[in-house]
Order: sequence, then C-alpha cells, then structure tokens
Amino acid sequence: MSAKSAADHDPALFYSGLVAELYEPLASEHAKADDYVCFLDAAGAPALELCCGSGLPLLELLARGYDVHGVDASSEMLARCHAEATRRGLDVTLFEQRMQDLDLPHRYRAIFLAGASFTLLTSDEDARRTLDAMAAHLEPGGRVLIPLEVPDPDLRSPITRETLGPDGATLRVRVMAMAIDPEARSHRSTLRLERVAADGTTETLERDWVRHWWTQAQFAAMLDEAGFADVHAVGADGHTAAPDAHFFVFVAHRPS
Repeated sequence: MSAKSAADHDPALFYSGLVAELYEPLASEHAKADDYVCFLDAAGAPALELCCGSGLPLLELLARGYDVHGVDASSEMLARCHAEATRRGLDVTLFEQRMQDLDLPHRYRAIFLAGASFTLLTSDEDARRTLDAMAAHLEPGGRVLIPLEVPDPDLRSPITRETLGPDGATLRVRVMAMAIDPEARSHRSTLRLERVAADGTTETLERDWVRHWWTQAQFAAMLDEAGFADVHAVGADGHTAAPDAHFFVFVAHRPS
C-alpha cells in the first residue's frame, strides 16, 4: 500500500501534516462546546471524547470545569491538543488509540464524538467493535452521543471552505471530486488543501477522504446489538430526526 493510500484509509495518518494544521481553523465553527453541555450535564462526569483531535471542543469544556478525557488515533493531533492545553494552563488527559481498539483504565458516565468522525470507520465490523468498546467503558446508566452523516447525492463538487490562520495565511480546503457507492455505503472525496502565506508562498496537498455510512435503522440495530437502551436519533434542531435526514445524532444509554 502506498503512503497516500494508507493515509486515505487510516485516520492516524490522514490527520497529519497540512491536514492537521488546517483542521482546527476550518472546523472550529462546527465543534462548539455549547453543543455538548446539555448532554454532559444530563449524563454526568467523567466523560470521554472519542476522536478528540486537536482539542475542539474538549479544551473549552475543560476550561468550563467539565471532567473530560480525550482519545484519538493521530499522534500529531494529540500533540497539538497538548500544546494548546499547556498554552491555556489546562491539565488534559489524553490517550492515543483507535476507537475500535479502545482499552482505557477508566469508566465514564458519558462518551461522545464532536462531529461525524464515526464514519471514518470503513467497515461494519469496526463499527460494531467500537460500539462494544464504548459500552464496556461506560458506567451502568452512562450515555453515548454519536453524530452521523449520510451523503447528499445532490451535492456537487467543487465545494470550497476558506478561512484565515492565526498568522494571516489563507487556509483553504476544496472538494474536487466525490464518489458515492450506495451498495458499499462508502463516500470518497478528493480534497485539495492549500495554505497560502502572506508572502504568497503556497503549500498544497491532495488527499482522498473515505467515509462509511449507515441508515438510521441500520445504526439503531447495531446499538441494540451492543446492548444499548433508549436508542433514538435526533436532528440538528434537537427533535426526532426525519427519516431522510442527511445529518442526525444518536443518543442511547447503557442499562443500569
């Protein structure tokens, strides 16, 4: 397997280099601490954020007094999280593990993902392993929150997002091409990432981004199989998700 294809399929390698640098500035508006406080208040502490990356929204939750640990497969993203925690004077507990191999020395009242990173699992087997591991790491009565996305076939490339970095550089990610395979439930996007410095110096990287999806019925069934109870999906507005929603959030709990 080439280095590029390995990075395409392994989140630990995908979120490195220019991808790691651009992730936080481009994702910050979609990973706000306010979106998770109600869940954490209801579930209790301690909590664990899967795929915590560089610390969105983990570090802000810590700053607000929430007892939250983080786990991620990317050593580079975790290093960025540690550095930002140090800069902010926060004591953060982080673990480097793939979510399907989760094996931590703690049990939690809440386990959540901030965004649809669960779709980075490219097989149903890995998804089931992850749900089993989440259940095993929950205290009785503990809760999970898992955002998911189903690709919208009406979306057309190119799609561009752009922002300014802290040093004034222009940071840009463009979806150059997309391929949706309904039978395999896979979604492959070809991304072009760019960093244009103030002096015009440009760094560019192209990388494929491969995700796997589940319908609401399929994912609810997997949560049931993993032993979760009170399984339901809500939409972005907090109400029951529409059957044809492209974004929805599953919440469930481990029986007491």
